[in-house]
Amino acid sequence: MFVRIYLYFFFLALGAIVGEHFLPVQTPWLGALLVDLAIALSWFLYDARRAYKILEWIKVGHQNGPPFLTGLWGEMGERVHKLNRIHQQSLESSDRRLMEFLTAIQASPHGVILIKADGKIEWSNKTANDHLGIDLLRDREQIIGNLVRDPIYQAYAASNVYDHEVVIEGHQSQINKPLRISLQLFPYGDGRRLMLTRDVTALEQAEVMRRDFVANVSHEIRTPLTVLAGFVETMQNLNLNPEEQTRYLMLMQSQASRMQTLVEDLLTLSKLEGSPMPSGVQFHSVEQMLKICEDEARGLLSALAANQEHFKPHQLSFELSLNSQGLEVAGNKAELISAMSNLISNALRYTPSGGEVRVSSQLNATGDWCFAVQDTGPGISAEHLPRLTERFYRVDRSRSRETGGTGLGLAIVKHVIQRHGGEMSIQSILGRGSNFSFTLPKSRLKASHEDFYQNQTDPSFR
Repeated sequence: MFVRIYLYFFFLALGAIVGEHFLPVQTPWLGALLVDLAIALSWFLYDARRAYKILEWIKVGHQNGPPFLTGLWGEMGERVHKLNRIHQQSLESSDRRLMEFLTAIQASPHGVILIKADGKIEWSNKTANDHLGIDLLRDREQIIGNLVRDPIYQAYAASNVYDHEVVIEGHQSQINKPLRISLQLFPYGDGRRLMLTRDVTALEQAEVMRRDFVANVSHEIRTPLTVLAGFVETMQNLNLNPEEQTRYLMLMQSQASRMQTLVEDLLTLSKLEGSPMPSGVQFHSVEQMLKICEDEARGLLSALAANQEHFKPHQLSFELSLNSQGLEVAGNKAELISAMSNLISNALRYTPSGGEVRVSSQLNATGDWCFAVQDTGPGISAEHLPRLTERFYRVDRSRSRETGGTGLGLAIVKHVIQRHGGEMSIQSILGRGSNFSFTLPKSRLKASHEDFYQNQTDPSFR
């Protein structure tokens, strides 16, 4: 900068000398003045041209760097360019952090909606869109109250008291598949509000199941306790003969056994839910497990015949197909036997005397093991089938108590099969019987002899 000042005055002095001695004018000082004015004007036009280049560079956005200039204007261009780079880097960093923040919010399992002071939607993430049926491209700048019309939300928004959350029906809620959404507003900034939403369907269903479970357990235990208390009071207050005492004691033992079975089933369910997944390396013979189940089934038939007058034995058959002979399955042996026995005992208890119960074991077309129990019982209406594996759910409560059922058997079977990676299936036609089955994946199976897989390909074994 100082060099330019020195040069400017040097040229002025030089021009004054030239104008005074060489310019053909009458007065020497006038020649010096004219030359200095010409030099000053030239210097001004030169600097104006350099300033114009800087202004043009700034107008176009100065992405390519300043024009090559020396002196004051060149230094100014470099400094502006440096400040611009710093500002641009700061903007890019802010944009990057904003995008990372928005990406994180998009991945959140909770819905997020930003609402302006006038109630219009500014932004929302995908989860909130799914919960409330919002399309951000379509509904941006729309009033949130026009889209969420649930009266519960309308009253909540109008109250201006947002210290609690409210629960409304979700956008895709259906009668057979309800969707419950919890939402809460949080004021911030200058009249703005943040809305958070979350899916509480599972929580509400779990709470309903918990209440039903406690109520059912209380009811199931209270009934035999009431009977026991009545018999105890009768025996204490009445002078009974030995035959009556024996009869009452047998009835008391029956109620005590019923409570014991219920407690054992509850403990079994609790153990299944809290224990680790079954082993995938301990294999057990399917044939041996079927033999154990058959012995238990024969014993149950004998007990039913002893306790019921005019009881006609069932036609009970066990069929082990050739393609499942030598088959071994990985898992918890006690759990698998429990699941198999539960299905068999249910069929025997609910099938009228003289009916037929057929137990089968085979490999299906995909190589999975299929265990099935088919009976000729009264059958089950279609509306009851989806709920049969719920705890304490009974199609006919009086019939269940007559047969000694606790309402937990199928729930235990479902848990066992799911823990082993399998699926349970129930098929039934009212008045024509039922078929309860489960399949375990071939990843849990192995053969105990080399010709096992050859047997699978033989059509006669299907």
